[in-house]
Amino acid sequence: MSPRTRIRVGISAVVFALFLLHTARVLPLRLLDVVEAFTYDARVMLTMPNRADAKIVIVDLDEKSLAAEGQWPWTRDKLAILVEQLFDRYHARVLGFDIVFAEADDKAQRLWRQLAGGALADLPGLAERGAAIAADLDYDARFAAALHGRPVVLGSFFKPRLDPGEPVLTGRLCAPLLDAASARLYDVRFIAARGAGGNVPVLQEAVPDCGFFDNPSVDFDGVYRRVPLLQAYEGAVYPSLALAVARRALGDAPVSLEFDPPELRTSLHLERLRVGDRTVPVDAQAAAYVPYRGDNRTFRYVSATDVIRGAVAEPDRLRDAVVLMGATAAGYLDLRSTPVNKVFAGVEVHANLVDGLLNGGIRQKAPYYDGIEAVLLLAVALILAWAFSHLGAAWSSLLGFGLVGALIALALALWQGADFIVPLGVPVLFTLTLFMAHLLYGYFIESRRARSISKTFGEYVPPEIVAEMAERGGEISMEGESREMTVLFSDVRGFTSISERLDARELAALMNAFLTRQTAVIQKHRGTIDKYMGDAVMAFWGAPLADPGHGLHALEAGLEMLRAVRELDAEFAARGWPRLEIGVGLNSGKMSVGNMGSAFRRAYTVMGDAVNLGSRVEGLTKAYGVSILCTQSTRDAAPGDWAFRELDYVRVKGKQEPVAIYEPFGPKDALDPGLRQDLARHRGALKLYRAQQWDAAEHEFALLAQGERPQPVYALFRERIAWLRRHPPGPGWDGAFTFDHK
Repeated sequence: MSPRTRIRVGISAVVFALFLLHTARVLPLRLLDVVEAFTYDARVMLTMPNRADAKIVIVDLDEKSLAAEGQWPWTRDKLAILVEQLFDRYHARVLGFDIVFAEADDKAQRLWRQLAGGALADLPGLAERGAAIAADLDYDARFAAALHGRPVVLGSFFKPRLDPGEPVLTGRLCAPLLDAASARLYDVRFIAARGAGGNVPVLQEAVPDCGFFDNPSVDFDGVYRRVPLLQAYEGAVYPSLALAVARRALGDAPVSLEFDPPELRTSLHLERLRVGDRTVPVDAQAAAYVPYRGDNRTFRYVSATDVIRGAVAEPDRLRDAVVLMGATAAGYLDLRSTPVNKVFAGVEVHANLVDGLLNGGIRQKAPYYDGIEAVLLLAVALILAWAFSHLGAAWSSLLGFGLVGALIALALALWQGADFIVPLGVPVLFTLTLFMAHLLYGYFIESRRARSISKTFGEYVPPEIVAEMAERGGEISMEGESREMTVLFSDVRGFTSISERLDARELAALMNAFLTRQTAVIQKHRGTIDKYMGDAVMAFWGAPLADPGHGLHALEAGLEMLRAVRELDAEFAARGWPRLEIGVGLNSGKMSVGNMGSAFRRAYTVMGDAVNLGSRVEGLTKAYGVSILCTQSTRDAAPGDWAFRELDYVRVKGKQEPVAIYEPFGPKDALDPGLRQDLARHRGALKLYRAQQWDAAEHEFALLAQGERPQPVYALFRERIAWLRRHPPGPGWDGAFTFDHK
């Protein structure tokens, strides 16, 4: 194993160990729990069908019911009417109360006894009728009679802990699903309660069933993702409200625990409950993940007062329906935080679970869930360690994002296709964390490499080239090569007289301020500084990195350099320094670029005829009285909407072939109309000049000189026309002017 591979494996091992400690709950990390919960909730939201079993109905203690029947709690005679209406008029299949009737409803009886023994004691016939009246006011007995013999499940609750002096049990519970002796046959870690709350005895004795509606399995963030179907109290095991209702709906279906393998009856191997012919996946504590069908009110709601008064708009809704009664009225709202909504009716949580128990769709989190997570983490760690050891950063990055996509696809496929919950958030975060760790390692290694390059080449390679070499690595060549490039030369006009007016310290400060600003402009437009030559700057575009837009970038830089000089005027005036004027010349063409020099000193620079021509063009700016000039080759690199003034066709010193020179202005849209007219008239004058129509050409240049924007070049052409009249060039003249000086 190479040193590089060992380091990469070590990085993966360290990050893997940290995440594995979380998976084993040795070092639980809340952030990872939050991420895993988020990905679970996202799967719920993305895949819920937004429809529910039409035969699961919620009878709602809503605002309408409270307005019609009075504030809750209602007298139990009203509830008796509700039960009778549901079964006798609407023919419901089963009714479950998400309510506990913990206290006796004896207020009417107590009031009657008080009146009968006091203000009404002397009423004739009271003694004979008193017992019957008292019996009529026994609303608990009335309610119990309505419950008796009907498929009803009463609510109950368990307490995970008790306060000092708090009773262990209030009210009465129904018979357990498993008595203590039967429960001891299983080595299952049922959630064990310390206390319980049931219904008044007369009501619980009227029906055999009850179910708890509390949820001790609520997650760390208070979200109802799973609900225990079984809970232990004093050794016996009781069903949840949803499980008890589903059992009654299935005709008192038996409930049994199933293990895999069957002979090992422990929490580690508890896989499902069997309810009649239905199987329900559960975890080690017999909790099931709620199969949310949709947001609030996905199930059908019926107002409780409409049931009492026999005014249900669609009676068939309740025929053969599984009914749950709960509250959504303001002030009584039984709120829960769920993956679907942070404000969710508690009774509808039970409805979703009943739907899953009856119709399937409850997903399984296997007992070996943590083992799956560990295997996924190990696989990702090994793959990324190999990738960063053998592949480049780009391919490793693609593989990293591919792993994230594969983890998401696997989780969704098992979620949808097999109703199976596998880890997603932790493996994805592990992949991204490990990916970043490898990238950071590579970054620091590359930084060290950059420092090594700087130490080796920094004495003779400009700093920007060093930075590019470090960034691009093998893509950068210091060897000489020929490329299409653009070169720029710039110098300060009258620099000799400026230097004579300032002492050495002031001159150095002025040049530093000037060159700093000019360099910033060049680098902003992707140019490379070749060298400073006193007051002159040489730069090029197109190397060391290829730049298809080198000509345009150089033109943009040249024009901004002129503006940058003017931005220094106020500062220079405040310091008593002279105003600077510069000339800029540009040329594009084939140039040799590379690391050139001697065995003692070398520099990354450009050479060739195209470079020399660029220097000559910069020198011509003085002759034509302009600040910037470029050749035809550079002009051709500009977009079609740029404006140029063609100044002349010239032969520079040392070159036989004439070249056209232009003054660039930038985009045409930025020019004022007057300047556009001047440029058009100048083109016409130049055409007349090259046609040797001296009088007409002179007339046009004279008009330009007398306009609002006189330029030195107009006078230059008038002088040249006067000379050419005296020395006619003849019919073979190409219109070029020859310069015999640089």
